[in-house]
Amino acid sequence: MNVGDGAVRRAAALREALNKHNHRYYVLDQPSIPDAEYDQLFRELQALEAQFPALITPDSPTQRVGVAPIAGFEPAQHRVPMLSLNNAFDNDAIVAFDKRVRETLDIAEVDYYCELKFDGLAVNLTYEGGLLLRGATRGDGASGEDVTANLRTIKNIPLRLAAATVPAVLEVRGEVIMFKQDFSDLNRRQREANEKEFVNPRNAAAGALRQLDPRLTASRPLKFFAYGVGDSAGVKLPATHENLLQRLAEFSLPVNSLARVCRGVDAVLKFYRDIGAARETLPYEIDGVVYKVNRLDFQTQLGFVSRAPRFAIAHKFPAEEALTEVLGIDVQVGRTGVLTPVARLKPVFVDNVTVTNATLHNEDEVRRKDVRIGDIVTVRRAGDVIPEVVSVLLERRPPDATEFVMPARCPVCGSHVTRAEGESASRCSGGLICSAQRKQVILHFASRRAMDIEGLGDKIVDQMVDAGLIGTLADIYAVTLEQIANLERMGDKSAANLIDAINTSKHTTLQRFIYALGIRNVGESTARDLARHFGALEALLGADLQALQAVSDVGLVVAQAIVDFLAEPHNRNVIDALRGHGVVWQETEPLVKASAPGKVNGKTFVLTGTLPTLTRDDAKARIEAAGAKVVGSVSKKTDYVVVGEDAGSKLVKANELGITILDEVGLIALLKENEGTEP
Repeated sequence: MNVGDGAVRRAAALREALNKHNHRYYVLDQPSIPDAEYDQLFRELQALEAQFPALITPDSPTQRVGVAPIAGFEPAQHRVPMLSLNNAFDNDAIVAFDKRVRETLDIAEVDYYCELKFDGLAVNLTYEGGLLLRGATRGDGASGEDVTANLRTIKNIPLRLAAATVPAVLEVRGEVIMFKQDFSDLNRRQREANEKEFVNPRNAAAGALRQLDPRLTASRPLKFFAYGVGDSAGVKLPATHENLLQRLAEFSLPVNSLARVCRGVDAVLKFYRDIGAARETLPYEIDGVVYKVNRLDFQTQLGFVSRAPRFAIAHKFPAEEALTEVLGIDVQVGRTGVLTPVARLKPVFVDNVTVTNATLHNEDEVRRKDVRIGDIVTVRRAGDVIPEVVSVLLERRPPDATEFVMPARCPVCGSHVTRAEGESASRCSGGLICSAQRKQVILHFASRRAMDIEGLGDKIVDQMVDAGLIGTLADIYAVTLEQIANLERMGDKSAANLIDAINTSKHTTLQRFIYALGIRNVGESTARDLARHFGALEALLGADLQALQAVSDVGLVVAQAIVDFLAEPHNRNVIDALRGHGVVWQETEPLVKASAPGKVNGKTFVLTGTLPTLTRDDAKARIEAAGAKVVGSVSKKTDYVVVGEDAGSKLVKANELGITILDEVGLIALLKENEGTEP
């Protein structure tokens, strides 16, 4: 059926009107027409699209109602990683954060954009040409799950950006939440239908967004707030985060109205107190506030550490606390052999979660808090996540309360428990013969950021270890299809998929392989630095303490942990066996050649001010390539301070300490001289 010009114009007018009314109703909370009139317009558009399906567009309001169920969520790669924030739980941590920011920027006072930390689910919306193309969960930060169909059902998310000129590409970051009243109404409907109620708004929102049937998501009252931008193209970003959010609001994206710019740490802390006082009256749940350096060029200058930005921090509210009884103190053995005492508690509801266990961290902590079996204790969820025992009510201690004694032998394998001088941790000496460590070592090795063996999860690892199929990490690559298929709840197809995942994991990177080994104190960032610095595994295996400490951000403690790990013959044997089973990666040239240490090898540099021709990143790369370190603050251990225009307090401190001062010319000369140094 041919579509007439009149129908095309009418459909376009209806779409424009309905989208404007949606924005006024769901974003501005300023409805301009009665619901009955809105419904009449909506039904008219539905009828037109039913008569002429060619009129249906991706941004049509009728497309929010949800489509047919899908089989599963596809992975969605973020153009720019979605980083998590470091958390602070007291004012001192915020004062220290502000000090680090000011010292790095060499300025006296900083403007921060202060906003609410919503208790919801972080998502990423990708608009191309102004049209909502894709929506994804945060996932691991690099990629999440494609939940576009579900996000399209959220009525305050615009399907098309409302502006005459829109970016070619725009990644919008924000939070999906459920308002308190909507949550209450949802649970009332659940009760009336004799269905299970939800624990809290966050769980309800997260569960709704991950429904395989978008029509179920559409039935849940979800809302969205934008708080930032990832990638962008075809648009010039404003100079400040505040103006960036204003630009998003101009695009009809919902932005929270309580955020504001605060100058200096005192104003920031006042914002925290004000929001904390108003927390109970807010229509949604929050668990803290977030501070971001307002100027975007300053954000770029501050950069990132690991998976968190240096220019932002979350200031969490104090966790809710509750009283309960310690029924017992068990000992858990971690993947590195650390023995952790855990209080087994009489179940108690803390911050919307039933808590039955709480960490006691280590033996010294148990003694310091004097926690005994039978005590009545105060429990909280530290950082709203990990339950911990805060204190003991000594006045309610029963006469038969029992003191805790750290076992002399591992409760899992019976090996001796050791405790190094100066350390608080007790450790099992059993290594890979300890099944508790073995399972955790395997799970870490197979984890997504390590060797990424999909399907090798807790239950399968438990069975494989208990059945004797895996004794060391190398045995993962020796298991057969038949052995896996014979495990409980494993059919031929699942077994074949796991074998494929194991074989696929053989082709990895040096960074992933180093991280997968589970060396103490070696996380993803350190593994990356080690791989980049040495380039090849053999170079790392042959490195001594001094060579390891030449790696960026590797100090004596980390270097010693690596040396100790590689000094164990069984660890070397496992590495050899893994390579013998075909685990490979592409090796690169080392960042620093061990044969040419140079005069600045192992020295410590600090950069301050703006150099004439070199960017800070360029200068840092050249210094590190010569085997030296670049750190952020001046101390007695600093060897050189490189200064440029507008050098601040770091230059003053360097002069006070008598540290060698270099300008850009002096730095380049020193590095050239270093290149000619004989080994």
